[in-house]
Amino acid sequence: MKKYISIIVFLTVSFNPATAQRMLKLNDIFSIIDKNNPEVNMYDAEIGSLNEASKGAKSWSPPEFGAGFFMTPYNLAQTKATATQKGMGAFMVSVTQMVPNRKEQQANALYLQSLSTVNKEKKQFSLNDLYAEVKKNYYEWIIIQKKIAVLDENEKLLNFVIQSAELRYKNNLGKLNAYYKAKAALGKIQNERQMLANEVQQHEINLNTLMNRDAEEPFTIDTTYVLKNYGSIDTNYLIEARSDIKAVEQNLQINKLQLNLEKAKQLPQYGISYTHMSGFGESPWLFSLMLTIKVPLAPWSAGAYKAQVESLKWEAKSYEAQRRMIINGATGEAESMLASINSKKKQVQLFQENIIPALQKNYKVMQLAYEQNTGELFELFDAWETLNITQLDYLDQLKQLLDMQVQLDKTLELK
Repeated sequence: MKKYISIIVFLTVSFNPATAQRMLKLNDIFSIIDKNNPEVNMYDAEIGSLNEASKGAKSWSPPEFGAGFFMTPYNLAQTKATATQKGMGAFMVSVTQMVPNRKEQQANALYLQSLSTVNKEKKQFSLNDLYAEVKKNYYEWIIIQKKIAVLDENEKLLNFVIQSAELRYKNNLGKLNAYYKAKAALGKIQNERQMLANEVQQHEINLNTLMNRDAEEPFTIDTTYVLKNYGSIDTNYLIEARSDIKAVEQNLQINKLQLNLEKAKQLPQYGISYTHMSGFGESPWLFSLMLTIKVPLAPWSAGAYKAQVESLKWEAKSYEAQRRMIINGATGEAESMLASINSKKKQVQLFQENIIPALQKNYKVMQLAYEQNTGELFELFDAWETLNITQLDYLDQLKQLLDMQVQLDKTLELK
């Protein structure tokens, strides 16, 4: 009976939603941000709005209707026919319709359809910033997990040292000269673990906020990571990859389309006007049919069009300068970051291949000497302390390398 109860309790705990936590990989978080982040949703709404607005680009202007009295005397008695003359005045209805210029319509359609392209690139630029923030929090969380693992291992080592010292002291085989330092170090480890647990919670909150979820919704992360090997910085690649550069190029294209639209607006526009008049007092029905033309380039109205064209030409020069500025800044930043990454990689490699293995061997030698009563406790503690500090220093160096990698990925817009 007890056996079955134990199985039921185990299954209940194992499948309890409160205890189970979903593991989210980086790509999982990216996908959630693509769908749920408010900033991304804002750009999607703006893009949808501009796309809908462009659908009316080729619409005609609305017709104008009118109705009223035409050449009607104030003395309404004169509107009636008499024996000698017909009535005066008429009731008039009119309709006027401007016929759109086909070139202007086409230019306007291309201009409005292109407006959303800038927001698409801005959305991608915003996503790149969000991805970088996610990776920074994610990698820092990984480093914290590795630090906690180091602290767990060091706690075991310190407990061994403390227990051995206590046992030897009871048997009059050792002194307490390093015993209390080990006890203090054990307390420090517990304090550091608490600080790291708080940092984990902060990163969890940050990532949940970016995913637009409950800030305290628990999840775990994948602690594997990749140190990338970057080639030389290619300016052509930067131009093709950077969404802010593409946004400026799209602005340049929109500027050209807007310039074409302004030029098309300078072409004459035609319209037609029809008027029908129903005469009073046996007067005949009359009509008027007229063709109208709008001349934008009349001397007294051409100034606004010319000023807008010149303004757009200066705006294009501004976009060209902005494009060059972004390319130069991104290239310099990427080159500098790449040099720093290559230097930091060598430092991390030295820790991995030389420094930490040597200190681990040193600790094992001191531990063996202490167990064989040929070494002192303070020597063993010093060996452990040096190894502990170096391991944590290595993880700090690794964190700096991952932060640099995140920054270079952001500059190159690598996901």
